[in-house]
Amino acid sequence: MTALSSENCSFQYQLHQANQPLNANCLLLLIILGKILLNILTLAMKRKNTYQTFMAYFCISLAFTDLLLLVNISLISYFRDFVLLGVRFTTYHICLFTQIISFTYGFLHYPVFLIACIDYYFNFSNTTKLPFKWQKLFYFFIIILIWISVLAYVLGDPTIYQSLKTQNVSSHQCPFYISFQSYWLSFSMVIILFIAFITSWSEVTTLIQAMRITSYMNETILYFPYSSHSSYTVNSKKTLLPKFIICFLGTWLPFVLLQVIILLLKVQIPAYIEMNIPWLYFVNSFLIATVYWFNCHKLNLQDIALPVDPFVNWKCCFIPLTIHNLEQTEKPLSTIC
Repeated sequence: MTALSSENCSFQYQLHQANQPLNANCLLLLIILGKILLNILTLAMKRKNTYQTFMAYFCISLAFTDLLLLVNISLISYFRDFVLLGVRFTTYHICLFTQIISFTYGFLHYPVFLIACIDYYFNFSNTTKLPFKWQKLFYFFIIILIWISVLAYVLGDPTIYQSLKTQNVSSHQCPFYISFQSYWLSFSMVIILFIAFITSWSEVTTLIQAMRITSYMNETILYFPYSSHSSYTVNSKKTLLPKFIICFLGTWLPFVLLQVIILLLKVQIPAYIEMNIPWLYFVNSFLIATVYWFNCHKLNLQDIALPVDPFVNWKCCFIPLTIHNLEQTEKPLSTIC
C-alpha cells in the first residue's frame, strides 16, 4: 500500500491535527474499552462445563484482537507522533487501523457462521472424532487461516483500498464500514424465530403454563412435564420445537428484541462494534438449536458432549422424554404459572 506511506501519513497528520478534535480519539478509546469489558463479562458468565468448539476459540481470538487494537490506538494517542521500525505513526493511524479492523470484522460473519455449522455437524457425526489436543490445534489453525485470509482480502481489494485512501485524504471525519453480512444474518435469524414461534404458538403457551424450575443432578433446569398421551414420538421435531423456543428466548429474549429494534430502525452500527462476543454466542445458541432440531433422532442423553452451549442448557428439553418420574426423584424448586 504505497499510497499510505509514511510521507502521506505525515501530511495527513498535519492536515487533521487542526481539523479533527482529540475528543473523537478519546471517544473511540472509550468505545473499544467498553467493548472489551463486555467481552470479559460475557466470557466470565458462560458455563464452565462445556466442550470447547470452534466458536469458543474464535471468541477468544476476537477478544485478543480487540485488546490489540486498544493497545495500539492507546499508544498512538499517547505519543501522537513517533517512529517505530522506520515507520512514522501519527494520530492518522488511529483512524486507519480502526477502518481496517472494521472491514475485517465486517467480512467475518459469513465465514465464521459457515465453519461453526460444519463444526457442529461433525460433532454430531460418530465418524470424525479427533483427540482433544489435535482438535485444539485444528481450531487454532482454522482461526489463524480465517483471520489472515480476510485481512489479506481487505488489504488487497482495490475497492476497499480506494475507499481507505479517499476517505483519509479528502475527509475530515473517520467513517467506518457497516457490515451487510451481519444485517442479513440477523434478519434471517429473527425471521426464522418469528416463523417458528408463530407455528408453535399454542404449544409454547401450554408449556409456559405447565413448566417448572426444578433440580436435576445438582443443576437447576426448566422442567417440561411429559404427557403420556402425546401424539408425537419422543424424538419428534414437532415436540421439541416449542421447548427449543422457550429455552432460547428464555436466555436471549433481550438480545432478540435488540436485534428487532436495530432492524426496524435500520440502525447503522460500525462493524468494529457489531462483531462482539455476545453477538457470537447468540449466533452460537441459534446454530446449536438448529442442529439439535434437525438431528433430534441422533441425540443421546448419555452423551456428555450434548450441553455444548455456554449459555443455554438444552439438555432440559430432553430429560422429560426419558425420565417420566422426575417429579418423584427430584424436588421442584418453584412453579411457573
